[in-house]
Amino acid sequence: MARYGTDQLTEARFELGSRGRVLKNLLGICSKREMDEMEATKLVAVTDWAIRHVSADQRITSADICLLHKQWLGEVYPWAGEYRQVNISKGSFVFAMAAQVPRLMLEFERKELARFTPCAFDDLDDVLEALAITHCELVLIHPFREGNGRVSRLLSTLMALQAGLPLLNFSSIKGKQREAYFAAVRAGIGRDYQPMIEVFRKVVAANS
Repeated sequence: MARYGTDQLTEARFELGSRGRVLKNLLGICSKREMDEMEATKLVAVTDWAIRHVSADQRITSADICLLHKQWLGEVYPWAGEYRQVNISKGSFVFAMAAQVPRLMLEFERKELARFTPCAFDDLDDVLEALAITHCELVLIHPFREGNGRVSRLLSTLMALQAGLPLLNFSSIKGKQREAYFAAVRAGIGRDYQPMIEVFRKVVAANS
């Protein structure tokens, strides 16, 4: 089964021989395990790059988020750093329609990113609110064909560093915590960010 469903299968472009598990890529990788390892290795590298290039007083923009995606996956996918052109879903959950992504990302920049970056709040509750809201909104927009959750977590990590917190580690989000995380994302549809605030409270506590 494909990792994501699309409404236009001709645009899905999965790698031949991958049984619909690996998107068409520049390296010809058709093994999901190999692709997962490749993406994970490159994510470590782009995290290090981003920490060195995003300053504590920087207002992050939608262009910065596209650049992070391009730096991460530019050698893997030809569309890295570009907004997706297909509608996608995960299970029964449908993300924002592709045609709306540019408008939604512009609104995200003008509202959430302008409000919460640089993330220079002194009170931890204010930091957690900033992390929760920006994370929920970016995940719900799902601007890219692949890697949206990881880019959203990278944004949260950079914002946490701006606030003077330690480097975030999301490895504790598994099992029941993973279910709580997805429930928190869904709650964000109705602008109920409290569940995601509690997710980040636990992540920050685990890294303190």
